[in-house]
Amino acid sequence: MDKSISVLIPAYNEEDKIEDTIKSIKDLDGVGEVVVIDDGSVDNTYQKASNLATKVIKLEQNQGKGAALNRGLEEVNGDIILLLDADLGGSSAEAMKLVEPLLEGRADMSIAKFPPSKVKGGFGLVKGLANWGLRKLTCQEFSAPLSGQRALSKEVVKELKGFAKGFGVEVCLTVDVCQAGFRVEEVPVMMKHRESKRDIQGFIHRGKQFKDVALVLISKINRV
Repeated sequence: MDKSISVLIPAYNEEDKIEDTIKSIKDLDGVGEVVVIDDGSVDNTYQKASNLATKVIKLEQNQGKGAALNRGLEEVNGDIILLLDADLGGSSAEAMKLVEPLLEGRADMSIAKFPPSKVKGGFGLVKGLANWGLRKLTCQEFSAPLSGQRALSKEVVKELKGFAKGFGVEVCLTVDVCQAGFRVEEVPVMMKHRESKRDIQGFIHRGKQFKDVALVLISKINRV
């Protein structure tokens, strides 16, 4: 493989999954570095990641996914940047499927499309809001608008100049990439990670997601 791959993994209290996630991606063809950003974890995420990752950045306080990714971007130089969640475990190896559209010149950013969930989560309100906003702002349809598993070309990263804060990071990224004229492709993968359920914590999480996605979309629509 001619192009080098840098992997960015933001992690918050993921001591049970982080090792398997790193192990399954670090030695795959083209992966030159794996950088973990420990986003203020209070468990052993930092220690476990330090045993395997190329570099682990420790943020003293939880700053959110977007801020963690922005800090990680300062440390990587790959031709392709892979963004992965820390709780993928062994299924992180599937991320190499995301690289193929970029290597073959079909896309500038790819988005992982997970298999249908086996866990009853929310009622689709956040996904519905994201889809509505993306249709309005990009005139494109997406099956996985909230997916955080993505591959980005170096050119995309340079154009974007950073990620949005909060839970709206993925929606904002898709809008910015499409509006900049880059090509986006969704890729079916057999990944799996922790899913929020229909309980108090799950509804609180989705409530925060809905708010952050709405704020991103309002900001983008007001600029049109």
